[in-house]
Amino acid sequence: MFAAYVVVTLVTALVVGAIGVLDLVRAPAVLATSEAVDVPVSWVAPLGVPKVAATVGLLLGLAGWRWLGVAAGAGLVLFFILATLTHVRARVYSTIWAPVALVALSAVTLWLGVAAPA
Repeated sequence: MFAAYVVVTLVTALVVGAIGVLDLVRAPAVLATSEAVDVPVSWVAPLGVPKVAATVGLLLGLAGWRWLGVAAGAGLVLFFILATLTHVRARVYSTIWAPVALVALSAVTLWLGVAAPA
């Protein structure tokens, strides 16, 4: 189970970190999705900061501070639940798969962080 924890956490860190960087550089696709779900484009870069911070937290969790990885995983679950609700509120279902998939990935990461032996 520890190997699954490491692999899933690395995948989550890679995906969320990449999305966070895309937010920080205000990639056109991110801006388009932001506008579609009625999130001001001025919020895009600031919303990338917690994603990058969570990525660092997940990696530090792998480096021995498991509690920090668990906290980062919990934060990501909450973040992506809110992102999913933002899509629902705006009635934009064409891109809702992304936050739903990220909720699932973050939840598995959180569960493994809690359940996997050290």
